[in-house]
Amino acid sequence: MKLFGPFRLDAANHSLWRGSEKLAIPPKSFDVLRYLVENAGRLVSQNELLEALWQETYVNPEVLRKYILEIRRALGDRASEPLYVETQPKRGYRFVAPVTDGEGVEPRLATSGSAKPEITTDQTSDQSLGQSSGQSSTQSPGQSPDGEDFVSQDSLRAKPTIPIVVTIALVLVVVLVASAYFWRARNRTPPPARPASAASIAVLPFADLSPQHDQEYFADGLSEQLINSLTKAPGLKVVARSSAFQFKGKNEDLRSVGKQLGVANVLEGSVRKDGDRVRITAALTKVDDGFQLWSENYDREIGDLLEAQDEIARDVSSALQVKLLNPVASAAGSSLNTNPEAYQAFLEGQYFVARGQNKRDMEQALAYADQAIKLDGNFAPAWAQRAQVLESMAAIALIENNDGYRRARESAEKAIALDPNLPTEYLTLALIQINHDWDWDAANISLNRAASLAPGNAEVVGIQANLARNLGHLDAAIELYKRAIAMDPLRANFHLALGYVLWSVARYGESLAALDRAEELNPRLSSLHLTRGKVFMNQGRLQEALAEMEKETGEWEKLSGEALVYTKLGDRQASDRALKNLIATHQNDCAYQVAEAYAYRGEIDLAFRWIERSIRQRDPGAAELKTGPLMQSLRGDPRFDAMLQEMGLTR
Repeated sequence: MKLFGPFRLDAANHSLWRGSEKLAIPPKSFDVLRYLVENAGRLVSQNELLEALWQETYVNPEVLRKYILEIRRALGDRASEPLYVETQPKRGYRFVAPVTDGEGVEPRLATSGSAKPEITTDQTSDQSLGQSSGQSSTQSPGQSPDGEDFVSQDSLRAKPTIPIVVTIALVLVVVLVASAYFWRARNRTPPPARPASAASIAVLPFADLSPQHDQEYFADGLSEQLINSLTKAPGLKVVARSSAFQFKGKNEDLRSVGKQLGVANVLEGSVRKDGDRVRITAALTKVDDGFQLWSENYDREIGDLLEAQDEIARDVSSALQVKLLNPVASAAGSSLNTNPEAYQAFLEGQYFVARGQNKRDMEQALAYADQAIKLDGNFAPAWAQRAQVLESMAAIALIENNDGYRRARESAEKAIALDPNLPTEYLTLALIQINHDWDWDAANISLNRAASLAPGNAEVVGIQANLARNLGHLDAAIELYKRAIAMDPLRANFHLALGYVLWSVARYGESLAALDRAEELNPRLSSLHLTRGKVFMNQGRLQEALAEMEKETGEWEKLSGEALVYTKLGDRQASDRALKNLIATHQNDCAYQVAEAYAYRGEIDLAFRWIERSIRQRDPGAAELKTGPLMQSLRGDPRFDAMLQEMGLTR
């Protein structure tokens, strides 16, 4: 039995206790917690955890974030102020609470009044229930959870001048008040959950059951293509890949999966490739009662895979009794006759696109897209994939901006010419038109076309929200981000983007709630702490703002945040140092952020000089010039209006 804080971890019985209460924690999350507790005080890398707990199975390292989130929920811990599990970005995790060995005895059920009442509340829930946006979440040693001072029993015993009867009466009052408070907190009626629509589905990652377990990219690609196919069905809610793939490698109860994703149905399956033949097994299940609506096996030659996924999508739609305006088409559209080698290269490219945004992954994805095009120059999805990768590389400065966007545009237009019915090609074209061309009308047309082809695609809605934000339609942007979150609830970036826009309109409490949710989903998300720091700055919580900027995981984001918060703190020397470092390391890809810092510092001419530079460089950040709160000091200057005019943002 391991003891830490108020908790007992019983490895022998696979249980976690807090006092007399046995806590619910998923089995794999318990295993991760047990390993961290047994190695308390030592940094445990992701690779060590994976090798220790999944020796015979490949598990995507991203799944660890999900388990850490579940552990934090069970312990009432926070990533930003960890009491138990500390995250070291890009390094691993450390259990920081003191751990002692205890008796291996299961706790007895507490009798009335024998246990000290406790409550742990999720920060997001607190704020959604009306917590003041300016209220600190920290708690002083002499305060109760609601911030009120309380009198401890030790302090009462320390004052012998108080009559014993009065002492007993005071203690009873404290106990009764605390009990009533905690009873109300524990029994607060939650808002009724919105029932999931029957026309809603999540496609979980298909399992690779091949003899060599070497077809993960193929199983992932098939799952993603099925998601893309089903998003084309009008009226069908399809959970996006980023949320559905959170359950990869997990054997979680489907009812729990449905609840977390807000869907009524789950499609799961497996792939077994042996030589030139593939067996695909798929099953559609209602999550509320576990009733299997439909299942089927598909035995195909490698060259028939596109037809097979198309058939699965139609069968699933039929089983759901969804009336489609048009037949569900496969993600390859009219390009069904491509050769198996080109399709395999395309799937491998998709695997690297989805795996990350670092340079090596993007280069691998681009190489596979080029390989697919070389094998079949008329395979439109490969051209769309190439456009997507090049746009991403240009956006994060992995390749030269203008040339990268030019090549991306050419590839997207080539894909459209070959097959005008692929949503991805229009999405990529819209991003080019927003981030580089600043052609807002063209971007809107591209997004409308993508939405008509895939009405259930969360990515389309997210980019529509971004466009609305740039054009100054902030209320519309907020509603669109909320809609995107409903479609892709476990995607941290959407929660972060929502938090950012809410900060822009001074809805600070809601902004912090959205940022807390983003942190739960991805504690290492870049710009998370920068955005929370900006909220704290506007609330006057300057030391907390500084702490957030210091926690920021992104390099330019941290320097930008430091330049801002030190200005607010009146430490011009420290602000100068951060701004100088930002310019030295990111002048070619963060000119707009440099301009923001100068504008916030009141150095108007320098701010305009760097805005001009950001426009010349086609810095994607410049697209938010119209709505950026940090540019407030420039509004009213004729130069500001002229720049908005140049970017087409005056309407």
